[in-house]
Amino acid sequence: MKSCAYVVENIKICLFLLLQLFNSYLFSILNMDTNQQFDHIAAICRDIFSKKLSDYGAAWRIMRPASVTDQIFIKANRIRSIETKKVSLVGDDIRGELIAIVNYGIIGLIQLELGFSEQADLSKEQVLEKYDHYLQAAKDLMTAKNHDYDEAWRLMRPESYTDLILMKLYRTKQIERNAGKTLISEGIDANYYDMINYAVFGLIKIEFEKPSC
Repeated sequence: MKSCAYVVENIKICLFLLLQLFNSYLFSILNMDTNQQFDHIAAICRDIFSKKLSDYGAAWRIMRPASVTDQIFIKANRIRSIETKKVSLVGDDIRGELIAIVNYGIIGLIQLELGFSEQADLSKEQVLEKYDHYLQAAKDLMTAKNHDYDEAWRLMRPESYTDLILMKLYRTKQIERNAGKTLISEGIDANYYDMINYAVFGLIKIEFEKPSC
């Protein structure tokens, strides 16, 4: 009987210590600054991108830029549909679609730089080097805008990120219809960067913050 009570007491102590460790981890996560939260989300997106690259290779290299834009449009439009209907009947949830927008946004930037190919002509190492370059460029842009706007994005509701991504997509489609030429506006690459960062903001809201009213 004494032995049983001793075991129970030790289990209680272990559970208490585990709870303390979990609370400590949760506190550290919730108190990350924006750069750390961006890096946390970036690591999740990169891991999924890398695993799909292992499974499929760089098959997306055959996609023309307009097709990449359409893929992002499908993802963003589905997010808006889920937000409006409040239910999803198939597949990925909003989180998964936002991750896909980040990764397709980077694919779009790679395709703009290299042009499309007739085959998967890049190794995994080459692709990940490009991926890291453009993801860092997106973070640098986010950091600069955060400085100017004082993290105003945190006051926005997630639905606004969806609408802004869709707006950027319609702008991008118009620029593509104009053969990539603009009179005064930023180019396709700038719109891709903004889509990536809005998607990251949405993911940060999901991962770290309670929904706002």
